[in-house]
Amino acid sequence: MDYKMFCYQCQETANCSGCTVSGVCGKKPDTANMQDLLVYVTKGISAVTTRLRAEGKQIDKNVNHLITLNLFTTITNANFDKDVITERIKNTLEIKAKLLNKITDKSSLPSAALWSANESEFMAKAVTVGVLATENEDIRSLRELITYGLKGLSAYSKHANVLLEDNEELDAFLQRALAMLLDDTLSVDDLVSLTLETGKFGVDGMAMLDKANTSAYGNPEITKVNIGVRSNPAILVSGHDLRDLEMLLEQTKGKGINVYTHGEMLPAHGYPKLKKYAHLKGNFGTAWQNQQKEFANVPGAFLFTTNCLMPVKPSYADRVFTTEVVSYPEIVHIDDKKDFTPVIEKALELGGYQEDQERSGINGGKYVMTGFGHGTVLSVADKVIEGVKAGDISHFFLVGGCDGARAGRNYYTDFVKETPKDSIILTLACGKYRFNDLDLGEINGLPRIMDMGQCNDAYSAIQVAIALSKAFECDVNELPLSMILSWYEQKAVCILLTLIHLGIKNIYLGPTLPAFLSQNVLQYLVEHYAISPTSTPQQDLKKILG
Repeated sequence: MDYKMFCYQCQETANCSGCTVSGVCGKKPDTANMQDLLVYVTKGISAVTTRLRAEGKQIDKNVNHLITLNLFTTITNANFDKDVITERIKNTLEIKAKLLNKITDKSSLPSAALWSANESEFMAKAVTVGVLATENEDIRSLRELITYGLKGLSAYSKHANVLLEDNEELDAFLQRALAMLLDDTLSVDDLVSLTLETGKFGVDGMAMLDKANTSAYGNPEITKVNIGVRSNPAILVSGHDLRDLEMLLEQTKGKGINVYTHGEMLPAHGYPKLKKYAHLKGNFGTAWQNQQKEFANVPGAFLFTTNCLMPVKPSYADRVFTTEVVSYPEIVHIDDKKDFTPVIEKALELGGYQEDQERSGINGGKYVMTGFGHGTVLSVADKVIEGVKAGDISHFFLVGGCDGARAGRNYYTDFVKETPKDSIILTLACGKYRFNDLDLGEINGLPRIMDMGQCNDAYSAIQVAIALSKAFECDVNELPLSMILSWYEQKAVCILLTLIHLGIKNIYLGPTLPAFLSQNVLQYLVEHYAISPTSTPQQDLKKILG
């Protein structure tokens, strides 16, 4: 088929099969093709670093960081700027050329490791190295499943790197895995093994990020967060990068500016070191996919630190700023020097609302709770265990993951509303905006909804599950715990592979199953891990509870 592009890495891909004309996310075909080439050259440089390690040579951490940043750049709704991506390709090729000179034995290196070209040749190469270059459907499916897991892992690794946490073993695996994806001799069984290994390092990546965040900002504390907006100049910070938020808070001290979180940045309010900033006032808006509606005509500045950025509308384009992996044509980008002066000046110029604005979540709630990291939840583990033994707590539901715009995601709102009144809802990531403003009451002083953080914080949910299984001396799959996951982009894929590696079964996944799963790969996951598509809240609850 003569497609302008091909991409099916997100949940909203066209017709649940693949975007071929333009990305549903807003990504243009030439940008999509350049992203394919960036992934290809990143696999190439990874083959080189893997060979160097085999020869006993060390890889500079800056090269490790370049590789993770390249993959992170290609995550859905992060970078829409073809020129930025092209520069990353050129830089990668230049560094790869220097590394190649250090290799003693270049024999048997894949063609991607040796490929180089001028920018004028990039597009011609790009259209030959995309997803569909792998003809066998099952091999293609597994390669993409691994690639998307590695993209998610790169995101977690990048967030930890900026807080000065590195893991050479993780970087070496990620690069070895990318190199293996170039090997046409690998069988389906080989790739299944690599898929599970990706999940293993998903645990390590999440653990590294958890350590980085808690070491830098303290263990999250239960925090009630207002979702209204006050009448001062305002900056809204979106994404996941806590370090960027911290630097902005430092630069805005004493300037009369209120700073608000947006989307996945909400859990920042639970960290003690960030809570100390009096001008961190609350959370604006709901999940990422609503920003085009919620940002229209807001008299404040918006800073995007990571995905998820929607195509920017003219009604607020003059007040959007990006940094790190996020970039959008004609939008001001804050470089690595992290001088946020343009953002601050724009906020002061706009002045904010003249009067305080009362706002609510999608269910009418006026505030949300956060700060239920594994440290917090495990500190009351005795209360939880006692509640289960006494029959006060009947079941735990982990309802979380990525939100999105496609119809059917009200499933998660309805599911939570219909859970038994003696059950606990653990949640994380932006999928929680479907229900996190609901007041479902308490059980023995514990709120029924516990926000464990960003998608990055899936480690917390895993640690709680493991702790409960030890307390009750049973396998995790024997706990009264069910996982109801929503997915959108590649970090969710990394979380899924992590859960699979841990042997967790009976996961409900929706609102649709990934388009990149071939029928045979899907059947493997169903047979070995009992993964089920979501149906209706009523039917799924009946299956779970009997």
